[in-house]
Amino acid sequence: MKRIVIFASGSGTNAENLIRYFENNPEIGVTNVLSNNPQAKVLDRAKKLNVSAFSFNRIAFSKSDDVLNLLKNCNPDLIVLAGFLWKMPESIIKVFQNKIINIHPALLPKYGGKGMFGMHVHKAVVDHNEMETGITIHYVNENYDEGAIIFQASCQVDPQDSPEDVAAKIHELEMEHFPKVVEGLLTNEAF
Repeated sequence: MKRIVIFASGSGTNAENLIRYFENNPEIGVTNVLSNNPQAKVLDRAKKLNVSAFSFNRIAFSKSDDVLNLLKNCNPDLIVLAGFLWKMPESIIKVFQNKIINIHPALLPKYGGKGMFGMHVHKAVVDHNEMETGITIHYVNENYDEGAIIFQASCQVDPQDSPEDVAAKIHELEMEHFPKVVEGLLTNEAF
């Protein structure tokens, strides 16, 4: 079976969507959810769906090999960042080269980089009067949001849209496309 490990920092709607998408698939499954936030709702979502869930601190993540060793034990075919707010340490990127992907709530290279996440991105899109935005799924490298782009999907931004309206449109794109792209990467099929 192809194994997916998800990293998330918040509520975990993308993580839950991925878990549910693959829950009856005998060939692909989410085996673990990891979070840097011990209070994150994603941990509860995962446990309710019978997926192992753990939280870790910054020392375990980037100052020691604790998380790296946990990942090695999980033996993932793909590591998926789904609303994970910390930069991946180079030690993890090196061991799992081209096996870590992220979803970003904008059409990169626009509105990417440190501090550009969630409502910060949607507010910037609205403030700059963009007519289009979307999602980008990309490989993770040592820089925020600069890895090779795998997939993008776009949506229209209407003049009257608030950042919350944009967030709702982005959420729909994430729910529709993220699981299909993950599946395509693991089965070497087009998405």
